Amino acid sequence: MRIAIAGGLGLGYLLATGLSRAENAYNVVVLSRTPRREFAAYGIQVHVVDYHNKDTLRFALNGIDLVISTISGQEQLNLINAAGHGRVRYFVPSEFEGGLSKRPPARSDPLDRGSAAALALLRQWSDGSSRMKWTVFSCGVFMERFHPYGLLGSLAIGAGEGVGSAGSYVADVNAAVADYAPRDSKGSSVKICLTSVYDVVRFVIAAVELGPASWPTEYTMRGDKKSLRDVVDALSAARNIHFQSTTLTYQELQTHIAYNTEMGQYARVAYLQRILETANGRYEFSRTTLNDAVDKSSRVSVQAMTFAQWLATVWT
Repeated sequence: MRIAIAGGLGLGYLLATGLSRAENAYNVVVLSRTPRREFAAYGIQVHVVDYHNKDTLRFALNGIDLVISTISGQEQLNLINAAGHGRVRYFVPSEFEGGLSKRPPARSDPLDRGSAAALALLRQWSDGSSRMKWTVFSCGVFMERFHPYGLLGSLAIGAGEGVGSAGSYVADVNAAVADYAPRDSKGSSVKICLTSVYDVVRFVIAAVELGPASWPTEYTMRGDKKSLRDVVDALSAARNIHFQSTTLTYQELQTHIAYNTEMGQYARVAYLQRILETANGRYEFSRTTLNDAVDKSSRVSVQAMTFAQWLATVWT
């Protein structure tokens, strides 16, 4: 099976190199806007592409069976169309955080960055003559959001989503402060699923090993599941320092969003909207279908890190 990875940095780099070194040693091609010499050591071919040029995209996807995207926006839409026209059989969009079922409609989703458009386009292609199948791999939240360098500094991920820097979600591990809503609209404890980026890569590789023909529309995976309060407590324990926490009720969260919108404090609004969506259950799911599939198979194995284990790799 020939696999194309769209994007050569961060998650794309880890996926490409991991798949090239997998037991089946897949034929991997990286689609990149610029030349990337570091892939030569892994025997990975790099296609320099212009995502706004449909002819170069179709040429790069010639003979490709599976596309895994780590890009977004109009570039991903163009990639999906090129894959559909090029008879690619399977497509994985850049939708790794947050399950599909808990997302609000596109027009009212404050966190949508072209995701709804990409999923709608994939549905069109799956129903059309090409019958291109697609699967979303949902991991909850990347543990690396809580890295002292943030997602962007540690793995070059998250810039376009506003969550790349340390302190952009729930807690700032460097400043030892937290800012979140511990309970949802019904008064229940807000929980999130967490997975390290490295384990997401291992899970995706395991899924490829199992074969994409049997993939569902969405695979869910996690390394851990914690309440936001427990997340902050774990960060505090890892740093051995007390965190100053500001907690909001669900109603206060909505009021603060309205107030900061009126005052033009849009960075604060974006932060609070991420917390609101968390309180609405966006990053929590009860079933872990990919964990289950891996556990049932004798061919693959993934031992995902718990949040405490991941923290130990960062702070010890």
